[in-house]
Amino acid sequence: MKIINVSVNEAGQRLDKLLCKYLNLAPKSFIYKMLRKKNITLNGKKADGSEKLNMDDEIKLFLADETVDKFSELKVDKVSHNLNIIYEDKNILIINKPTGLLSQKASKEDVSLVEHIISYLLDTGQITENDLKSFKPGICNRLDRNTSGIVVAGKTLTSLQTMAEVFRDRSIHKYYKCIVKGTISKKQYIEGYLVKDKKTNKVTVTKEKRKEGIFIQTEYEPLELNSEHSLLEVKLITGRSHQIRAHLSSIDHPIIGDFKYGNRTVNEFFKKNYHLEYQLLHSYKLIFPEFKNEFSYLSGKEFIAELPDQFSRIKNDIF
Repeated sequence: MKIINVSVNEAGQRLDKLLCKYLNLAPKSFIYKMLRKKNITLNGKKADGSEKLNMDDEIKLFLADETVDKFSELKVDKVSHNLNIIYEDKNILIINKPTGLLSQKASKEDVSLVEHIISYLLDTGQITENDLKSFKPGICNRLDRNTSGIVVAGKTLTSLQTMAEVFRDRSIHKYYKCIVKGTISKKQYIEGYLVKDKKTNKVTVTKEKRKEGIFIQTEYEPLELNSEHSLLEVKLITGRSHQIRAHLSSIDHPIIGDFKYGNRTVNEFFKKNYHLEYQLLHSYKLIFPEFKNEFSYLSGKEFIAELPDQFSRIKNDIF
């Protein structure tokens, strides 16, 4: 027999969903059969799987250890982590992601920021491998592989859901720095419609509304400029895939080093002279909204991620 005492990260979900995580190799028909036959009970009573779990509920599995082992598999992709942590508390991590690292896996073989976070939490004793059977800490926002900067991670289910919501409802304020081709001398607000080509993983931006287009808003302000380049602070109002890169390119101010949306001649110059292999786009500042819950201690707090060394070197050279 196996006993599961529902933890804070397991509460709030349906019983059958939690059982599918613990017995992740078992067909659902097996789980429902065990519930019908009272081989799996909730707080000593028969259950059908639709029950919403509360913290400290007791789930009993009257199954042989061999059966539990047969239907349970836990793969932990531990990596040698090297996180640049800006801030950490019991609920969240704020990380300065380097270029070249995926935020999340695109395929099974990938190693992403999520694996680095989980490995860090395991090595520091904040979670155990057994905890990962029912809940995996994760990230609340994503950056492109070759975009650096701030990523927020949730250590608990509540923090993951809460932080994901403020990114989704845009109440959190996100600011980027980038270096673009051309001179931009004043603060501007631009809007348009973004259309994504799933085959090429590339987007296009138009001023005219299209049926399949998603409305986007971007605000930017020059911080430094010369006759050839501008350093911008960009406020991301809507957060869509490749939005900043494609939006700036659509107004003829592509980001330096962006080989998907940028200017080939400019990019080749910086590749030859600075060995630049990625776009000079960095998520550098985050300001939390007002919280009226357990996260009120984060209300209005601002966090800054330092520029990558190569970005700083190029900025200092050309301005």
